[in-house]
Amino acid sequence: MTDITQHTDYRQAIAAIKQRIQASQTRAVLAVNAELLGLYWDIGRQLDAWQRERAWGSAVVEQMALDLQASYPGMKGFSRTSLFAMRQFYAFFSPRFEVVPQPVGQMPWGHVRTLLAKVKSVELVLLYAQACIEHGWSRTVLEWQIEQRFHERAGQAVGNFAKTLPALQSELVQQSLKDPYVFDFLTLAPQAVERDIENQLVAQITRFLLELGKGFAFLGRQYPLAVNGRDYFLDLLFYHARLKCYVVIELKAGAFKPEYVGKLNFYLSAVDDQLRAEGDQPTIGLILCKDKDKLDVEYALRDINKPMGVSSFITKDIPLSVRSQLPTVQEIENELTALIQDDESKPNE
Repeated sequence: MTDITQHTDYRQAIAAIKQRIQASQTRAVLAVNAELLGLYWDIGRQLDAWQRERAWGSAVVEQMALDLQASYPGMKGFSRTSLFAMRQFYAFFSPRFEVVPQPVGQMPWGHVRTLLAKVKSVELVLLYAQACIEHGWSRTVLEWQIEQRFHERAGQAVGNFAKTLPALQSELVQQSLKDPYVFDFLTLAPQAVERDIENQLVAQITRFLLELGKGFAFLGRQYPLAVNGRDYFLDLLFYHARLKCYVVIELKAGAFKPEYVGKLNFYLSAVDDQLRAEGDQPTIGLILCKDKDKLDVEYALRDINKPMGVSSFITKDIPLSVRSQLPTVQEIENELTALIQDDESKPNE
């Protein structure tokens, strides 16, 4: 009997059906979520009206919670606390919206409650809701982004994108980069060099990609390129799925220097020539440094025709009490060398 699973048309059909099922499941989840938020909006509106027009106070919330829980004992979400949150949900948005605003309507209720608890303006709630949907943040990640003031950092990298890229691509690139980046998962001593930063970023690649944002795919560290018979090594190389381009990141442990731009410009040209495929957008570069002066960056980038930007980064410093107990890089290298030599001197077993 013929094994139909080996037929190309069968495998393609099954793959298409699976995609259709997944798409249907996604639409169903979104529809249920939208209906649930609409219900909470209506409950919040009724509570708000009663409390404003009849001055029933919190007693009506408590009574409604008791009645709903008695009528629907198997359903969660109708506690006194939840009903107060529904009233807050309606009261927060209703001065500007007649129905649940998009993109808030696409978020889970837990995310909405987090935003209402931690963000005070409607504009910022909408900004975080949109970013949450675009990047697929969990509730924990959303809380972390709020704490790190994502809204003040998104799109703030100093660059020449408007001059070197078409308008739409320029705007997408600008919004994909931040300033500063928060690498609070790094613990660096003051004498840390670029390789120390690179080592920790790669070791914490999941959190690094989270801070970079959605779309970045890590391709390698110290990525080799040969130009005119000479070898060069890129600190970090990524491909950005949404921007459809390579991204070269150069790490600098100190403050920005104008000469860094020339080196990155050289790398971008090499990547465009050797890696960029048909359909790819121009490679962009990002210099991540401990500090920068905006005017210095603007002068350095003024006559550069390759798209690049400069951002600073923030890390968690090692406390002095701990720093004094840590070995230096040289001490670690000496210890490793001694261990290797000792191992080589032992007879084979």
